[in-house]
Amino acid sequence: MTPLPRIMVAPNGARLTRTDHPAIPVTIAETVTCALACQKAGADGLHAHVRDADQRHVLDAGLYRELLAELARAAPDLYVQITSEAAGIYGPDTQRRLIEELRPKAVSVALREITADQDSAVTRRFFAMCVEADIAVQHILYDASDITHLARLVAAGDVARDGLKAIIVLGRYTPGQVSAPADVATIANRLTSALPGIDWSACAFGAQETACLVEAARLGGKTRIGFENNRLNADGSTASDNAERVAELAALLPPLLA
Repeated sequence: MTPLPRIMVAPNGARLTRTDHPAIPVTIAETVTCALACQKAGADGLHAHVRDADQRHVLDAGLYRELLAELARAAPDLYVQITSEAAGIYGPDTQRRLIEELRPKAVSVALREITADQDSAVTRRFFAMCVEADIAVQHILYDASDITHLARLVAAGDVARDGLKAIIVLGRYTPGQVSAPADVATIANRLTSALPGIDWSACAFGAQETACLVEAARLGGKTRIGFENNRLNADGSTASDNAERVAELAALLPPLLA
């Protein structure tokens, strides 16, 4: 199974609009243009959200099909991962239905969301479908309890160990949504100890996003950067667009990931 990209860009997320930053992509055309600019700046992956006409986050299979088709044409070498984020709007049934209908090549799934109904048989069937359909699932992990939960599901056979992927999210539930490089090692070491060999990446909220991702790379992880988590460069200036954030990180990573 294809490994996670070295630098995945998350350009918009579920909540931000152009009022937050004029370069937030909210249409399919804008997302494709952003993806191409970020690829040129050094990103080899895209974490994709789609929006409706009012810039609202939607889990819409039709919009995702359109976006994926446009990206396949414009950037055939780019790793494209869709989101199944609930964003306080959708339940696990809707999230599963989107993935089952769309059968994307890659999807991110918040473990605590997709298993919220606590029905192990449903969880087992869903992840078995993903294996059968060759869907690369990246498990979103916010804290130690999520890591323990994933390890338990793997041990039970509900989630396949082969090709296991995860992302650790730094700062999402801290006061002010901030993170620091010192936060990375504790959760990364916990993850790799619980699930040796896992293909993992990190993303980080707050102004120290770049430093946190450099630390994640130093520890053997991949990275996810972009306006979904932070719009500030390391020097505190506001980035003009997502490609600027990618370029800053890309310039720092080659010695670590060579």
